[in-house]
Amino acid sequence: MNVFAKTSAAAASGLRAQAYRLQIVAQNLANADTHGYRRKTVTFDRALDRAANVETVKVSRIGLDPSPRERKFDPTHPLADAEGYVEGSNVNVITELADAKEANQSYQAGLQIISQVRQMYSGLLEILRR
Repeated sequence: MNVFAKTSAAAASGLRAQAYRLQIVAQNLANADTHGYRRKTVTFDRALDRAANVETVKVSRIGLDPSPRERKFDPTHPLADAEGYVEGSNVNVITELADAKEANQSYQAGLQIISQVRQMYSGLLEILRR
């Protein structure tokens, strides 16, 4: 595998990882008002693609945010505990929007890398044709 293909493969793995991160952010936002929901977090790690001999990015773990969930006193709610409290979620919409923006920017950077690799490869082919 040539250096252009390796670079594209590494960038593509980053695109997949950031796309997955955006899915997790969307799940968190969709469940922001769900009682008892814990915010999901994504952890990335390096991985070696032995077939292509390329270091890539992979999702290594999906975790649950241990921060406390909001508790509201509402003894009439069907999900209230014995003390009359209902646990909300621990999703902070501002945090999720910041994560989405960061993932989007990382995704755009990966696309830019792939675009530049294509331009360099095309330039090389043009030089070889002469």
